[in-house]
Parts: sequence; C-alpha cells; structure tokens
Amino acid sequence: MDSWSDYYNRRITNCQTTFLEEQTLYDHLLDRVRVETPEELLARFQALFVNGNNYSDHEIWQALKQIVDAPYVEKDFKFILNRSSHIFINHWLMQPKLHGAIPQLVALFDQPSNGQARSRTTQRIRELLQDFRDTEQYLALKRLANVVSQSPDLGNEGQKPLGSLIRRYPCLYNYNLLTTDSTDEQRRTVRQIKRHVQRQFERDLARYATFKLLDSHVLEGKTLLSVSPSREVRTPRNPTLLSDRHLDRALQQFGGKIDGANTYRDLAQRFLTYSSHAGCYRDFKHDLYEYLVSSVDSKYGRSQFNQRLYGYLQDILAEHDGQMVNDVLMIGTCCRLLNFLVVENTQNPNHAVFVDLTGNLGITTTIGLLLKIVLICRKVKPYLEKQFSILFKHYETCARESVTWLIDSLENLNVAFSINFGSLSL
Repeated sequence: MDSWSDYYNRRITNCQTTFLEEQTLYDHLLDRVRVETPEELLARFQALFVNGNNYSDHEIWQALKQIVDAPYVEKDFKFILNRSSHIFINHWLMQPKLHGAIPQLVALFDQPSNGQARSRTTQRIRELLQDFRDTEQYLALKRLANVVSQSPDLGNEGQKPLGSLIRRYPCLYNYNLLTTDSTDEQRRTVRQIKRHVQRQFERDLARYATFKLLDSHVLEGKTLLSVSPSREVRTPRNPTLLSDRHLDRALQQFGGKIDGANTYRDLAQRFLTYSSHAGCYRDFKHDLYEYLVSSVDSKYGRSQFNQRLYGYLQDILAEHDGQMVNDVLMIGTCCRLLNFLVVENTQNPNHAVFVDLTGNLGITTTIGLLLKIVLICRKVKPYLEKQFSILFKHYETCARESVTWLIDSLENLNVAFSINFGSLSL
C-alpha cells in the first residue's frame, strides 16, 4: 500500500518516532523561509535533499537521518519531500516577484548530485530523490512550475510538449496541480491562481468578442467608422490557440442560438422542465437520449453512434428504472455518460469514442454535446474537468503538433465554460 491515508495513519500511530523528526524538519524550513532570500533557500534545499551532505545544521541533518532510516520511508518520502517543497513554494507564491524561484526549485530535482556519497544516509537520500521523480507529486510540482513561470503561450511551437501549455487551462488545475497529500493551504493557493487565470482569460475573450460584435454591426450599418481612412481600429488579440475563424464559430456556438431560436442554456432548461414530468427513470433516460442526439449529425448518428448511445443509456443503473428521478440518479447518469463520451478512467484511459466524435462531428460540436450534459447537471462540471485532466496527463509528454485535436478541444472547453459558467456575457 502506498496511499496518503496509509501515511497519515502511520503518522498518527507512530507520533513518537519519525513524526517528531518530520515536524522538526518542517519547522526548520518554515523558520528559514521567513528570513532568507530565494537564492539562499535554493542552496539550502539542494544541500539537504539533492546532494544530501554538508548541511550546516547538525540537528536537522540528524532528523533527516532518522526519517530516511524509518521502515516506511520508501512509501512516505514523496509526501515528506512534497510538503517540504511547498513550504518554500507557498511563501514565494504570495510575492509575485519571487515566482521565478519556483521553477528553479523544481529544476533542482533533475540536477545531478554533487560530490560522492560518503555515508549511507547520503546514498539513501539520493536514491529516494531518484524515486521521487517517478511520482505524481513530482509531476504536479512540474506542472505548477509551468503555470507560474509562463505567460499564455500563443506561439507556434509544435515541438514543445503538451504539458508546457498547462497554464492555459485552469479547468485542469484541481486535478493536475494538486495531489492527495496537498494541504488546505495549497488547495487555497491553487484556487486563487485558477481564479486569476480564468478572469484574465475572460477579460481578454470579452474584449475580442465585443470588438467582433461591434465590427459586424459597423459593417452591416455602413457607418462612417467603416469608411473613414483616418480612423484605425486595432483588433484585440485572440486569446486562444484557435484561429480567428474557429474562435468566432465557438463564440457563436456556445453563446448564440444554435438552432436559430435557443441557446444551449435555453435547451437545457427546456429539457429539465420537460423531463420533470417523466414517469420513471427509464422514461427520463429516453428523454435524455432525444435531448442529446438532437445535436448529432443525423448521418453520423444513424451509422452507429445513436444506437450505441441508446444502448449505453439503457444499461446505466438499470436496476433503478422504475424509480422516480432524483439528484443521485441524475449525477450518476451524467458521470457515466461522460465516461462513455470522453474517457473511461485513469486506469483505463480509453477515449476512442471522443476521438471519433471530434473527427466526425467536429471539435466545437463535440464540446457542445458535453456542454449539454453539464448544463442539465452542473454538479458534474468538476467531473468533466477531471476527465479532461486524465487526457491531458495521458498526452502531456507528447509534442503539441501531434495532439492538436486535444488542444483545440481544451480551447473550445475554455470558451464554453467562460460563456456558460463564468462572467463572460454575449
């Protein structure tokens, strides 16, 4: 067993042993972070955890020695090192001028150790650090470093890995920047970063959308503005990685009337009103099927998809078919639909249906189909974010140019969420 709950329980039951040494280590780092510069702290971190020798404070060295000699250290050290890292990171995050120290700290994990390992403790620390590079805690630290070290990347850098784009997608932060052992403070910090990045994107998108709307009105009205050569209008920057044409379509799709009369929110409300009269859960699932396939191209739907979707829906929680619909059934149904349409789970990241949908219906229409589900059950929005986090993690080391379908999907998801769940109003 290698879970956070196991580690936590061991700390409770063995509080007189390594717990005291851990707390000594954390208290020491907290004391140093308040008074030392990032340069001094980075050198201290490197001496303690990377080189594993020549540390200036003998008491702290002895505490670390006790920690690495503990019987469960191979399972526990990733949690200890992660918390130690965040003691520095949380302090630096409160001061934007110090954000640059965070990627420098994370980069230390990939640096070779200096000097020979002249003691068993030093050799053990280096082995444990090597193991740390294969953990989810390490990957989350690397993603956080990408978030704080980058401006939104709009360049055509197709050879860079997908993971370098993590800053662009705040909907992924909860599942990509946090781990099971993240503290409440870390979770609050990630929420603050997420809020800041989301708001900035929505402001940039609103400027772009407003200009496009005004520009279309100007062209239709043939006002003086449209013919005056002395009046130069500067187009706001497209804040996405989509082309202007594809972004304009996404804005219209997620914020406009998709059938000439109704927005996605209108359709969701109409479905909720209509389905509230369903006699039982089985009837509800039939209504839900009709609601979803109305957005699917009839030719594609007839080929196989509609039949597969109908069969999948009928099998969901079939033992409850005779019951009235309640919140539990609604949430369970929508979550399982997202498993089917996006990706099964972390252990089985099968996403063939999603790839097939994007290839045949187009990415914007596919994201619209997912949006229809979230709009009738807003409690599953975090679940959809988790599904895309699974895909992001699955492909994060791939070159961007090889996963353009996923990048375009995430960009469309950003736009859809900003219009329907954020502050953006069209």
